Amino acid sequence: MSRLTHVKSGPYSPPAPVRELTAVSADGARLHVEVHGPENAPAVVLAHGWTCSTAYWAAQIRDLAADHKVIAYDQRGHGRSPAHTTCTADALADDLEAVLAATLESGEKAVVVGHSMGGMTVIAASGRERLREHAAAVLLCSTGSSRLVAESLVVPLRAGRLRLWLTRRILGARAPMGPVTPIARRILKYATMGPGSAPEMVDACARIVHACPRQVRYAWSHVLDALELDHAVRELTMPTAVIVGTADRMTPAVHARELAAALPDCAGLTELPGIGHMTPIEAPELVSGRIRELASAYVGAGLKEGA
Repeated sequence: MSRLTHVKSGPYSPPAPVRELTAVSADGARLHVEVHGPENAPAVVLAHGWTCSTAYWAAQIRDLAADHKVIAYDQRGHGRSPAHTTCTADALADDLEAVLAATLESGEKAVVVGHSMGGMTVIAASGRERLREHAAAVLLCSTGSSRLVAESLVVPLRAGRLRLWLTRRILGARAPMGPVTPIARRILKYATMGPGSAPEMVDACARIVHACPRQVRYAWSHVLDALELDHAVRELTMPTAVIVGTADRMTPAVHARELAAALPDCAGLTELPGIGHMTPIEAPELVSGRIRELASAYVGAGLKEGA
């Protein structure tokens, strides 16, 4: 499990959940789950990305939990979810199904939101019965379905073998990230955030990312490198919106545009000028606002289907 070193105050400090529980995945992986807000309100499920945790969604939880049931969970090996020997896209889909089963009643609808690897989790689960039962709408933030390393702009070189080789070495490094220092913040900001990101945003991201164990970071880097989910995008048949920052180096806008073109029911593509990969932290009001819009349009009053 990660070392919990998130910020302790301000808009990016994680609020206390109403309740916590453990969801058990198909292979026995145990997932830390938090529920915030009123139980009978419209539901929102949040799946974070690579090297992050539930703390990543602090701003969205603070905003939405006033009038939504907000469910957030730690991906296996991240946050307070123990690591597991299985690291695959199918395992991520299994985990999401387990969280939905543990937190939503039969027929209860939700907006399912995924950032980065969390978005890939939702795509991987696109054909799963439980996602189709519960997802009234989906929001994909700063994500892609394939060619993640090939399209990455973290290494400022022309596309080609050298850039691909260097990107693999950087993103798949085994070395520990060490403490959060001014240099570490600068590196993280360059790689994952827009140039105008405020210091408190950079610090919040750095503390979350640096808390991820290097073994977990390394294992999942290889899964993301080999990811091929283009076929699964076409199975996301519920209304699905896409958000990306125009300064995203990790999953550049080319991925979002391809997702929007392939989705059977695209509910809109939003490109945020100057925003990097960490959209929920860099543009919290905009991301929360889009979630609210989807919940209002597709979940309605938050009552179970048929109620």
